[in-house]
Amino acid sequence: MRRFHSIAGLVGALLVSFMALTGAILSLQPAVETISAGSGGSNVAQLASAVASQLPGVERITRSASGVVVAYYKDAGLYQAAQIDPASGAVKGPYEPSPFFTFMSELHRSLFFGEAGRIAAGLASVGIAVLAVSGIVLIVKRMGGWRRLLGRVRGAGMSRLHAQLGRLAVIGLVITSLSGAWMSGVYFELVPDGSSLAFALAPSSSGDTPAAIDTLTALASTPLTDLRELLLPAAGDSADVFTLTTSAGQGYVDQSTGAMLSFTANSLWQQVYETIYLLHTGQGAWWLGLLLGLVALAVPAMAVTGIAIWLGEQRNRIKLPANTAWTRARTIILVGTENGSTMGFAAALHRALVADGDLVHTAPMNSVRYYPRAERLLVLTATYGDGQPPASAKSFLTRLDRLDRAPAPSFAVLGFGDRSFPAFCGYADAVQSALSAAGASALFAPGTVDRQSGQDFAAWGQRLHDSAGAPLQLAYTPPLPQTRTLTLVDREDFGTEVQAPTAILRFAAAPGRRSFLDRLLGRRPALPAFDVGDLMGIIPPGSIVPRYYSLASSSQDGVLEICVRKQIGGVCSAYLHSLVPGAMVDAFVRPNPDFRPAARRPMILIGAGAGVAPLAGFIRHNRPSRPAYLFFGARDPGSDFLYRQQLEQALDDGRLSGLSMAFSRVVGGRYVQQSLGEEADTLRRLIADGAQILVCGSLEMARGVEAALDAVLTPLGLSVASLKAQGRFLEDAY
Repeated sequence: MRRFHSIAGLVGALLVSFMALTGAILSLQPAVETISAGSGGSNVAQLASAVASQLPGVERITRSASGVVVAYYKDAGLYQAAQIDPASGAVKGPYEPSPFFTFMSELHRSLFFGEAGRIAAGLASVGIAVLAVSGIVLIVKRMGGWRRLLGRVRGAGMSRLHAQLGRLAVIGLVITSLSGAWMSGVYFELVPDGSSLAFALAPSSSGDTPAAIDTLTALASTPLTDLRELLLPAAGDSADVFTLTTSAGQGYVDQSTGAMLSFTANSLWQQVYETIYLLHTGQGAWWLGLLLGLVALAVPAMAVTGIAIWLGEQRNRIKLPANTAWTRARTIILVGTENGSTMGFAAALHRALVADGDLVHTAPMNSVRYYPRAERLLVLTATYGDGQPPASAKSFLTRLDRLDRAPAPSFAVLGFGDRSFPAFCGYADAVQSALSAAGASALFAPGTVDRQSGQDFAAWGQRLHDSAGAPLQLAYTPPLPQTRTLTLVDREDFGTEVQAPTAILRFAAAPGRRSFLDRLLGRRPALPAFDVGDLMGIIPPGSIVPRYYSLASSSQDGVLEICVRKQIGGVCSAYLHSLVPGAMVDAFVRPNPDFRPAARRPMILIGAGAGVAPLAGFIRHNRPSRPAYLFFGARDPGSDFLYRQQLEQALDDGRLSGLSMAFSRVVGGRYVQQSLGEEADTLRRLIADGAQILVCGSLEMARGVEAALDAVLTPLGLSVASLKAQGRFLEDAY
């Protein structure tokens, strides 16, 4: 499905974007016509009488779905058209369709290529529908099911934006694309529109003296809003009748008695066509037209983001030589990865096995099935968050449960993660249990790789070699991200007196080559774009594994600000604490969009120690109109009250609504989770108002906070788990 969606999007990107843009422009037409038409008017009789008194040669009066009333009449032998004020029936002036919208309409329908252009336009409509449907299927898979479709979209950059746009626009795109395809089908007579169905033949009038138009009962009982067309009787012909076409059908009105002589209701096909016409053009519902036009603008935006995603995948694609079809492979490698790093290890394993003469098939875990010739299954999977499956493994357990036999006779599992997390390789353990329950035989207990350790990977390869009795040498070093040089410009030190040395470090771009304009304006070298809560990756000397620190600043602040507590035996924290202003480091920024406050919700911020850094950044960038409450835990107010001046200033100017401090190394000391219980009423009030909770700090603290909040939330019928599902509980724990 993903490959199909990508290929269809790449092939049709230009055409569907063009059709969407022209459609968005045309969506303005109903609103423009509604404004120009004016409003008012009671019934058809009054309007026709007023028009006939001003234009004695009037033969036909029409009213568009947008309310534009036009009278067609003959003057000095020439046919003329006048726009009519629906409220008074007065002539507003000559009528001429908008040249701009006429041009855009023809461009949208046929690209000025005649029949071939109309075929292309119809195919573009079908293409948009196919992309919308396949896209929403992929989003559902990415989100983990329909129930989570409205949850927080994981990922960053173009991929996240693409999914968000698709989720917002899919219903509108399906409506406009399918209605457009239907109208193309009507044009090519593939489906009927009901217009070929004959109405009843016009009967003759009673032949009496014609009555005043405004006294004709059938016309007076027809609201002006229902009018589509009124054909007036020929002048001097007392046997002729009024032909009245409304939104409901067509009838004939006696010009002497005003009686409806006959009426034929619209057929089902006519009703269907009128509904589809309204949905596609917005004619008759200008607000719907504007809404669908706005949705159409998502198409070119998704084309751009989709192409960017595809180009990124091509750049980062890991080559798998001789990737045998799953029907013939003897060894199957399934990969569960969130951001692609685990695939690098899988590719190294794949190449080693192929070099040894094995027939290997490597694929995402979501594609698991029964493999008819497989002798073993090797599963390499990361763990996302608190024991959850990564993106490419979300459907694995469900698909496995539906198989009527084990995917392969024997298997081995290798988990990837960070040992500092309590759910270290937790999903790998779940996979091990599920495969055993499915009837497969484990070659050995699950292996683990801590923080992308090449040594752990090689050790697991040795176990695989021992179980198979075949030579296998595994060696893989993850590629380092591209870094840039930063200069430490400022540092503040805290916590030495309470044996918790903590430093706030601020970095700027290191001096280097600058453009002429930068030198002219005296600007510093540019920093990468980042937001508060994103992660700054530091690779300490002698290591290949980056350490991540939450940013307390955004790029508009001009510095990258982090807060680092010196850990016993901590290689990177000791390195950072040794830096003095002017020292340089190599670093990079990794987006962290899953830890970012929602736009308008009140904020409940909970942190301890260095974990307060991004929370202080959120407060710094908060606006006074949004409530923000901070619960902060430290050891001693005189030693490690981090960001004290900033927080007190934020209280004064309204960016911080409340501050609850918990100090553990003072008389009567307490921890931050205890202060939550003491402020339970305030928390319940904020949560009832839709507040979002953001927690940052150690894993131990975060687990304690969850337990305390569950107790607070019970009277509301809520829990931390339910708030997580709603995207109202976010944490950055380490």
